[in-house]
Amino acid sequence: MLGIAPALAGTVHARVVAKLRREAVEDLRIDFEDGYGNRGDAEEDGHAVQAAEELARAQAGGTLPPFSGIRIKSLSGDLGARSLRTLSLFAGTLARATGGRLPPGFVVTLPKVTSPEQVSVLIDAFEALEPRLALAAGTLKMEPMVEVTQTVLAPDGRAMLPALLAAARGRCVAAHFGTYDYTASCNVTALHQHMRHPACDFAKHMIQVAYAGTGIWLSDGATSLVPAGPHHGTQLTQAERQENLAAVHAAWRLQAGDIRHSLETGFYQGWDMHPAQIPVRYGAVYAFFLEGLPAASERLRNFVTRTSQATVEGEVFDDAATGQALLNFFLRGLNCGALTEEEALATGLTAAELRGRSFAAILAGRRRS
Repeated sequence: MLGIAPALAGTVHARVVAKLRREAVEDLRIDFEDGYGNRGDAEEDGHAVQAAEELARAQAGGTLPPFSGIRIKSLSGDLGARSLRTLSLFAGTLARATGGRLPPGFVVTLPKVTSPEQVSVLIDAFEALEPRLALAAGTLKMEPMVEVTQTVLAPDGRAMLPALLAAARGRCVAAHFGTYDYTASCNVTALHQHMRHPACDFAKHMIQVAYAGTGIWLSDGATSLVPAGPHHGTQLTQAERQENLAAVHAAWRLQAGDIRHSLETGFYQGWDMHPAQIPVRYGAVYAFFLEGLPAASERLRNFVTRTSQATVEGEVFDDAATGQALLNFFLRGLNCGALTEEEALATGLTAAELRGRSFAAILAGRRRS
């Protein structure tokens, strides 16, 4: 159903099951924006405090994923004051509950950014909160969401993405693409709003160009079709059960295709909105790396055994610049659990070279030896 080669299906299944048992969620955002909706101030105040207390409990119990955070509302228009109040309540409660030891991967997601000034306002809030909460300077980090055309290009044609990074004053760690808000801002009708729309590819490539070499993590959006059937209850007919199954499979197939497109276009992170989407994400990601393993292994092995010259393998010409991309394939595959260290070391690399993460360093080391 996910297009996985039969020979790899067993391996993919086993590694996905192991990943789900070990670490089903790698990154968690507590949402106070679109997924949360508009609530009364008292209700949102209470939820901000309650969510922070739960996050602190999870941290104390060792059940948090490596990365976590909160998505506040936009800082534009009437939402700005509410957004900063939620941030203040959440951060204050979390800092007090943890004794000032926020989760190591904690980050604040800022949606619908339309100007560098909005990023500056958030950083100003960080700088005011940290001394008040006895947090070390620089503790609070942020990530903007690219969800409208103005985030890519300013009205006068200037590139906005580098300006957002500068406005973050060293506190930006990632950037996220918002598929459906962005396509809506391009006047794409609802029927055609999807992750593989050409408008999305354009915006995401602009993000890649703007943030190349900065160390900023990039994340694609989520498939909006939830894998759930139209019929509910315990007394379903056989036909209704079949309709539910068909709906779930269709949603999984769409999601797997979206994830494959993201991977092929250089986006290795993405978001899921429903628990039933998580296994499909790992299945699609693991299949991508395992399918590419034989060719990548051969090409990288060729590099590390003949380091002094570029080589030709079949119809593919590899030069030294490609070496880092091949190394990154293995590093990403190892990081997500798709590949094993044994598979990476079969290329001829040593464990130390792999941990060094630099192909240039590998070449230099081997030429000296």
